[in-house]
Amino acid sequence: GKLTGDYQQDTLALIDSLRTAIELPNDSPDKLAAQSEAKKFINDFASRYRRDDSVAGLTSFTTMRTALNAIAGHYTSYPNRPISDKLHERIEKEFARVEAALRRGA
Repeated sequence: GKLTGDYQQDTLALIDSLRTAIELPNDSPDKLAAQSEAKKFINDFASRYRRDDSVAGLTSFTTMRTALNAIAGHYTSYPNRPISDKLHERIEKEFARVEAALRRGA
């Protein structure tokens, strides 16, 4: 995931990357690569935008951070375990809220 510097575009690209990493079946040969790509993207995104005052207060950003923390927490604690359905559902709800907020410019 390459950041463009366009917050809205970057957020949607990150969601896309994370959905791919989460939804790939565990026995997929691309799973580990997708996960490590997603982790790098999370770090780049967080370090780029958390210091950006025009973004840091937005609903889309705070919701996105909640989702990212949940995903990162899972990968740190259970690096070889798939994300549970329950967590997947929660993250998907948060992604949907982020997408709705972005459409409102929030």
